[in-house]
Order: sequence, then C-alpha cells, then structure tokens
Amino acid sequence: MNQEETKQQDALLKGSGWRLALYIVLCETIGIVSGFLGNAGKSVWFDSLIKPSWNPPSYLFAPVWTTLYLLMGVSLWLIWKSTVAGSKQLPYFFFGLQLTLNFFWSILFFRLQASGAAFAEILLLDISIILCIYFFRRFSHLAAWLLLPYLLWVSFATTLNYAIWQLNS
Repeated sequence: MNQEETKQQDALLKGSGWRLALYIVLCETIGIVSGFLGNAGKSVWFDSLIKPSWNPPSYLFAPVWTTLYLLMGVSLWLIWKSTVAGSKQLPYFFFGLQLTLNFFWSILFFRLQASGAAFAEILLLDISIILCIYFFRRFSHLAAWLLLPYLLWVSFATTLNYAIWQLNS
C-alpha cells in the first residue's frame, strides 16, 4: 500500500464512526416515522381484523424492527466503506428503493387500511430487498448477509399480509 492509499484509508476510517451512526439513525428514523404516520401501534381497525393463528403478538414487532433497521444501517455503512472497485450506484439505488417501499407499507396497510394494495407493495419490497442483497454482495459479503434477517422477516410479513387480506375480503 503506497502513502496516498494509506492517507485515503485513514481519512475514510476517521469519518467512519459518524457515518455508521448516521446510517443507523437514518434507518431507525425511517421506521419510527413510518410507524407513526401509519398509526401502526394504535390501529382499532387492525385489532378488529381476523388474523391467522400464527400472527405474532404485537409486542414483538418493535424489537424486531429496531434490530432490523440497525442491521440495515450497518449494512449500508459496510457498502460505503468498501474499497472494492466499481460503481456503487445500483447498491445505493436498491437500498433507497427498499427503504422507501418499507416506509410506505405501514401507511398503506394501517393508515389507508388497504391490505390488498399493501400486499402488492410488499411484493415489490421483497424483490427490491433481494436485488439490494445481490448488489451489496459485490462490495461486501457481510453487508449482504446482514440483510438476510430483514428479507426473512419481510417475507413472513408478506405471507401474513396476504393471509389477513384474504381472511378479511
């Protein structure tokens, strides 16, 4: 490693902690604002719906989502600090797309009470997470793996969304 590369790496690591905190706060804030706007925790409508027997208890959602948003922030940070050559445009695009779709799902499902539209939207979210993982993998295998629990949870949520939509149509 030459002197210029060492300087660049040192500069990258100096701002690294702040960038990590920023990405985690960004992801957590998206989740909090989405939940607040979607009225997810206080939905009389949702409480009145017929749900499958395997519907998780409501107290489980906040800690699960908090953990998933944390993992998403760390994953994004790993992509940012990756020194693998190549354009990061597609990884960033799909990360932004999945985060945007994630944000609007709660609003569609809880606030607008549109479980069918929310189901269509969450299918797009599933696809965007898969593409995000695919493009993250080129720059960091760890970053891609950190998104796997998120994909699994959203896949479960997709199945749950579909079941609720069908049970209440």
